[in-house]
Amino acid sequence: MPEPFRIAVVSDIHYASAAEQARGDDHEFRDIHPAVVRAVFRLYRHTVWMRHPLRHNAQLDRFLAAVGEPDLVVANGDYTCGTGYVGVSDEAAMQSAREVVTRLRTRFGNRVRLNLGDHELGKLNVSGHKGGLRLRSWRRCVEELGLQPFWRETRGDYELMGVASTLLALPVFAADMLAEERPEWERLRDAHRAEIRAAFETVSPRARVLLFCHDPTALAFLWEEDAVRARLGQIEATLIGHLHSPLYLWPSRVLAGMPVIRFLGHTVQRMSTALNQARRWRPFRVRLCPSLAGIELLKDGGFLTIELDLTRERPARFEFHPLPR
Repeated sequence: MPEPFRIAVVSDIHYASAAEQARGDDHEFRDIHPAVVRAVFRLYRHTVWMRHPLRHNAQLDRFLAAVGEPDLVVANGDYTCGTGYVGVSDEAAMQSAREVVTRLRTRFGNRVRLNLGDHELGKLNVSGHKGGLRLRSWRRCVEELGLQPFWRETRGDYELMGVASTLLALPVFAADMLAEERPEWERLRDAHRAEIRAAFETVSPRARVLLFCHDPTALAFLWEEDAVRARLGQIEATLIGHLHSPLYLWPSRVLAGMPVIRFLGHTVQRMSTALNQARRWRPFRVRLCPSLAGIELLKDGGFLTIELDLTRERPARFEFHPLPR
């Protein structure tokens, strides 16, 4: 029997350049008011999410040392910490992303495929008063970092595809866009959807599909595409990131279909909107690749490997590789 085709998946590297580190671990909550809300958010960050979000660059070193020599490496977005909240149009965030992309390409050459994450493009911070999507970040991702919004690889009886989740889920990010940039964002989204439709329409009836999508919020919008729905039975798995830990994937399944909460601020509204549509994630057979550093509560970071029998005589084999810190 031939050797399996081995894919390594890494997500949410959240590397911090020196310029991002200089902004301090409290950059997310120092401008939250009133003080009692700031204290609650700080407690959550320190005990559950991430106490020192800018101090985990060593996780990338551990991944590069542990991963071996896979046939393909998929980096599923969020290379930077995004401390400016406007994506890589911020020079400090661009420096972080460039360092990660350069290291991945140096280590793996043409075996690496790079997806876009939301931190590369920008989004409003937790208070909803700072940051947002920026077209300059999009252009820098594509033109300077060489990231592909959509990519496709055919390997034996498998089709591998990567999509840009923020573009697909653009309606959820309506408040994050500048009014003058909205028409161009909409044009980019239409072009992206057309490219995805064309790809799914040409998938062989025999093929199995592995889909790579940073933010699962986008899956509800992919479900709306007739060409995608027609091939849902052929999707063996959809590899997501963004949630950082299985601890957050489980509630997303339990709370799927919940009402949208509009009175607790921008961030809660965006998250509840995603959960309202999460029932449509199920047919995509979602598998989470945790962040390299995991979360503070569980220290559950790591990466995934996938072994494919390209003749499809055996199902794909998924394995999680923890990287303790």
